Amino acid sequence: MTAVSTPSSSSLNWKEIDLILEELRLEGSLIQEIHQPRFDRIVLHLFREGTAFMILLSLSARFPRLHLLTVKMANPEKPLRFASFLRAHIRGGRIESSEQVRAPATDTDPDPVPGERIVRIIIQRGGGRMILWLRLWGAAANAILTDQNGTILDAFYRRPKKEEMAGKLFDPLTAAASARAGSGVKRVFTIRELPGSGSFNEKLEALFEELETKGDVAKAAAEADAELAMSENKVLANLEKLAARLAEYATVERLREMGDLLTSNLHLMARGERWIDMEDYFHENATVRVELKPELSPAQNAERYYDKHRKARLGKSKVQEEIEHLEATLKRVQVQRASIAENPDPDALGRLAKSAARARKPLTSEGTPGLVFASPPFRIMVGRTAAENDTLLRTRVRGNDWWFHARDYPGAYVFVKAPAGKSLPLETMLDAATLAVHFSKGKTSGQGDVYYTRVKYLRRAKGARRGTVLPTQEKNIHVKIDPERIERLKAGVGA
Repeated sequence: MTAVSTPSSSSLNWKEIDLILEELRLEGSLIQEIHQPRFDRIVLHLFREGTAFMILLSLSARFPRLHLLTVKMANPEKPLRFASFLRAHIRGGRIESSEQVRAPATDTDPDPVPGERIVRIIIQRGGGRMILWLRLWGAAANAILTDQNGTILDAFYRRPKKEEMAGKLFDPLTAAASARAGSGVKRVFTIRELPGSGSFNEKLEALFEELETKGDVAKAAAEADAELAMSENKVLANLEKLAARLAEYATVERLREMGDLLTSNLHLMARGERWIDMEDYFHENATVRVELKPELSPAQNAERYYDKHRKARLGKSKVQEEIEHLEATLKRVQVQRASIAENPDPDALGRLAKSAARARKPLTSEGTPGLVFASPPFRIMVGRTAAENDTLLRTRVRGNDWWFHARDYPGAYVFVKAPAGKSLPLETMLDAATLAVHFSKGKTSGQGDVYYTRVKYLRRAKGARRGTVLPTQEKNIHVKIDPERIERLKAGVGA
């Protein structure tokens, strides 16, 4: 039975590999550099007879291949494992020979295929020899470096079951014979006719660039759209929940009114009462019944409603901030979905798919790190540890927000969220500075100097512990810890 290889096949056949090696003429080439632009690709930078050139070794399951590379590929920020290994072992070496492995005739296979699609590249370096084996077999593709005796130094894909790992002997023909056994098919191979101009190497580069780009873009676009669709639905669901929570705060000002009514009628109240009927001057003096706590004094009952009002206002502020954040996220996600069809870069689409997942979590899902205090209409956030300080600085504040820190003492970072168009009043400044001293090692002295500045004037300190910053344009304020101020702030805490 005979089969003919089709020109559209994505794998190289043995005749094509021979032609590629014949055109490349790798013998005598100096290996100047090695890099690994993607997990499944190795690029060798070579120099021969006054000419520098590159060759690509692709070990992908879809398109395993070897050919000339004319377009430089981006280098990753950190060297990948196998590229680092090859640099240590063969960079600076010279290619002595390159050829395709041939299987000898045997009794069981008197007419073997003339080429096994396994390339043997012998490299001379420092008086010794090493062999780089390239097996271009689709899902079984691999690159293996051995010493001249065949002992494996390392493999691109480490496969213990096939004994393709350091310390084992590599026999290229054993695997080839096993792959042919029982197939019963003799194939007739031809060199495919490829479009374009130039050498066979150059035509191959153009062909696979088109095949990979189309496939990668389609796959990345589908994944990015699916992730963005999930994010959009999640954001919409969270917005619906937050709208319902916001509606619950519609009566927040009524709590303050209750506190005012009780304060105006303290002379009518006594400890131990559960209810009081009063004229409601906020609503045309209609009679209103207000619930009391019997164990509290009249003044404490009034303060209880003020406390509830402060906490409700804080909760409402946080929900409103979260809604604004999610609305901005929703707009961004929708714009990104609309732009997918126009984006031809698979790497950019891949990054977009990864970032889309982060959009599915609202700010309140994780909670604000540290403690949150109310200094209406401002919010004050306090980071009690280096981790909380760093998280607040990276994710919860913006350039125009304010930063406070006790001078000369280790302690908390205190941030004041700055509402648009509002300057920082003295009372809020004193609240923040008092908290900075209270949550510092200088607390026991009862007073201290605090420096403060805008967040945009903070600079991260290189090489220092996480969260460490260097302030600029800072100013100083001296405060004494006021117990009543601390108690008021703690009453409105929203940790």
